[in-house]
Amino acid sequence: MRETNEDIQPAAGEAASGCLPSGTAVPTEATTDDALRYALTRLTQAPDHPEGLLLMGTIHTWRKQFEQAVPFLQRAKTLMPDNAEAFNTLGLALHESGRTEEAISSFRKAIDLRPSFPDARARLRQALAARGHTTDNIEQYRAVLAIEARMEAIARHRAALAADPQDMAALTGLGHALHAAGRHEEAAEPFRTALTHTPACPDAARNLAQALVALNRLDEAIACYRSVLEQDPSLHAIHAATGTLLRKAGRHAEAIHHLEQAHALRPDDAPIHAALAQLLQEQGHIDAAIAHRRRAIALAPEEPSHYLALARLTKLAPDDPALAAMHALAGREETLDDRGRMTLHFALGKALADLGRNQESFDHLLKANAIRRRLVPYDEKPVARAAKAVREHFTAEALAATAGTGHPSSRPIFIVGMPRSGSTLVEQILASHPDVYGAGEVSTLTDTLKDAAKRFPTWQVGTPLACLSAQDRHAIAEEYLQRLDKLAAIDWTGDHPPARITNKMLDNFFHIGIIRQLWPNARIIHTCRDPIDTCLSCFSISFDNLDFTFDLGELGRYHRQYQQQMAHWRQVLPADAILDVHYEDIVEDLEANARRIIAWCGLPWNDACLRFHETRRLVRTSSVAQVRKPLYRTAVGRWRPDNETLRPLLEALGTGIPKTDCN
Repeated sequence: MRETNEDIQPAAGEAASGCLPSGTAVPTEATTDDALRYALTRLTQAPDHPEGLLLMGTIHTWRKQFEQAVPFLQRAKTLMPDNAEAFNTLGLALHESGRTEEAISSFRKAIDLRPSFPDARARLRQALAARGHTTDNIEQYRAVLAIEARMEAIARHRAALAADPQDMAALTGLGHALHAAGRHEEAAEPFRTALTHTPACPDAARNLAQALVALNRLDEAIACYRSVLEQDPSLHAIHAATGTLLRKAGRHAEAIHHLEQAHALRPDDAPIHAALAQLLQEQGHIDAAIAHRRRAIALAPEEPSHYLALARLTKLAPDDPALAAMHALAGREETLDDRGRMTLHFALGKALADLGRNQESFDHLLKANAIRRRLVPYDEKPVARAAKAVREHFTAEALAATAGTGHPSSRPIFIVGMPRSGSTLVEQILASHPDVYGAGEVSTLTDTLKDAAKRFPTWQVGTPLACLSAQDRHAIAEEYLQRLDKLAAIDWTGDHPPARITNKMLDNFFHIGIIRQLWPNARIIHTCRDPIDTCLSCFSISFDNLDFTFDLGELGRYHRQYQQQMAHWRQVLPADAILDVHYEDIVEDLEANARRIIAWCGLPWNDACLRFHETRRLVRTSSVAQVRKPLYRTAVGRWRPDNETLRPLLEALGTGIPKTDCN
């Protein structure tokens, strides 16, 4: 395999000192001694000096002192999470120490960071061979071979472009190879060059837009599509793609315009009907969304995703043609791929549950979740380790160390808990208040914390902020607030800026300690519901990003982790730090609980909060249709299978858990 010089350079920001690049001879004892003195000097001055740690670990590796090298290298990669060399050297030390599984993980991370890293790929192959020829190994071997094939393709296309810079096939091929390798910034350039040669080419525009989306540069991707539409406004697929990106950017009015243009150009295109339905349902236009879903089914009756989307929006009557079509499709499900069969079973599970045919419904859900588990491997051990580490780090003493130093803003409201616990209902009640903006499930906190970890290498996500100065903590808090304000600016219609902005990313319960350190005046609302009702509701939904929900045992164990986490925060935080809101209590007495929530957030009462179902705002969760209706009671005490069927869940939850326990 041939690589260009550019392909084998260290990644930006990686230290050259202390590294052992591929093909480099082991240094002499004299040079090792010099390096050791340098590393000791650095670490004496600053025990957490990243380059010093990496160099010390590398020296021990040179000397074959692998077990001594590991702790230095582990700390180095924590402080330099983007340094491929640190992960590669750590992988070598772990492999030579007999810790093969950890070594494989480290080599794979090195390759993720620098795909053109032949040394890491070679060592990964050695580690996989040492583990044996399992099915998982075969897949990983294939992945390594695919990486090498991409590197060869990159070199081949670059050679072709050196001979002819306007070779469109080479430009496109190079862009695809770089994009597949995760090098999206580099991939954008050949795609951009191709688009300059053919300004109205839909394929060139799509390629460039995909690379820009991978870089989270949505505005540039949208501008790319619009420049093509200026050349040829009759491209229905580009209108549809523009609408999809505008929806992702939260610009729904513009998205509707482009999707309507696409629909006018191609009225019998099922995906366009589906995209329009998605936009309309998020805006609360449920009837119009249902009409588009039904039209999509009529145009593409073999596509299971249309049935699932319709079933999520409305209850199907026993004689509904869509239900009959689903049953007919299930009779020939062998014609579908795994994902199609999974989707169809989730759709039938929802439709039959609505008809009270509960056992049939659950049988379909068991099939759907079994397929999903095969498609999406999930390792619950890292979640448990991370949760335990948070509890160990965030003691009452650690939290007290930064007391009184947080950002004074009371603007943030964090809604945390399990999925399907009533969180969307609580946010809808709050967002119905004229002083509250409901941002929904947004990644603003995790994005802010990840950026902070890059800026301040002495701190890592999941640990207290006492190691940072009050000024640094204030800067992190302010950056988050600016992200929130940017979200609100897209569609806030109030006469003045919102006094409160909600964030309903539920797993922020892991970050409650950091939230308290950054914004002691922020409100934290914990929504909770009967554990079995919660888990069964999760099991009925085909979530895109919640991989713990597709196995009853894993689902129950995740619920216990969440309960342990919330119990910990109650032990180490003041009694009034978190407001528990029980879904069953809201159903029993909406007004009393709505008033309690609004008062706790420091807001004056407004009767609009009781008319939450009339509030027109974007809702993107699985409860999109439910919160557009008045409150109903049917979700309390939902039907349950027999205890033998539920045994994995019941055992995972533990015995003796009261039905409405949130503690």
